[in-house]
Amino acid sequence: MKLTIIGYWGGYPKQNGACSGYLLEHGGFQLLIDCGSGVLSKLQNIIQPEELDAVIVSHYHPDHIADIGVLQHARLILGFLGKDFPTLPVYGHEFDQHEFAKLTYKNITKGVAYDPHNTVNIGPFQVSFLKTIHPVPCYAMKIEAEGKSIVYTADSAFQEEFIEFSQGADLLLCECNFYGNQNGKSAGHMNSLEAGRFAQKAAVKQLILTHLPQYGELVNLITEASSEFTGIIKLADEFQTISL
Repeated sequence: MKLTIIGYWGGYPKQNGACSGYLLEHGGFQLLIDCGSGVLSKLQNIIQPEELDAVIVSHYHPDHIADIGVLQHARLILGFLGKDFPTLPVYGHEFDQHEFAKLTYKNITKGVAYDPHNTVNIGPFQVSFLKTIHPVPCYAMKIEAEGKSIVYTADSAFQEEFIEFSQGADLLLCECNFYGNQNGKSAGHMNSLEAGRFAQKAAVKQLILTHLPQYGELVNLITEASSEFTGIIKLADEFQTISL
C-alpha cells in the first residue's frame, strides 16, 4: 500500500493548503479517503479526478467532504470533454440522510452506504470501522491489504476502544488538533500527548499526526507526542508518501 497525504489541516485549510484528504493506492486501485476543502486542487498534482476508483468519507463535516461537490463537477465536465469512465462509488454512513444523499450525483457518483458493524471490501482493501467520539456520527477506519494495515482515526476524542482497534498497525494516521496543554475532549478531538499515549499502547509501528491546528509551533506536537511514544513519529505534510 502507498499512502499520499493530500491535505491535513483541521477545521479549515491554512493558506494554500487543504483539509483532510488521503490517497491510498494498491495494485493499481486508487482510493481517496475523505475529500475536504482544497483537496481536489491538490489531488491533481498526483492523479486526475477521472483516475479515482473510489472515495470513502468518515463523516460529513465540511473539512472532510467540502470538495465532494467539485469532484462531481470535475468528472461531469471531463465527461462532456469526451472522457469515458464509470460511475464513481463514494462510501459513507447513512446516519445523516441529508448529507448521504449528496454523495449521489446524476450518473457521475453513487453514494454507497457502509455498515460500520461489518467489514467492507473496496477494490483490494478491507475496511473496518469504529465509531468515534465527535459531535456528529463519525467513523475511524482500519484499512488492510496483503497483511499490512493503516488506521485512520478521522476526528475523535481519545477512547480506550482505539487501542484494540489499532493494535499492531503498520501506520496510525492520528488526528492531533490540540497541543498537550489543551483539552480537546469537548470538541471531539485529541491532543498530542493523547495521540502519543494511544500509539504506544497500541504498539503501532509508525505514527503520523494529522488534522493539525493552524496556530502555534507544529514541531511541538512531535516533541510532546514523543514523550509518550517511543516509535517513529512524523507530522503530516503535503504530498508526503508512506509505502507499506
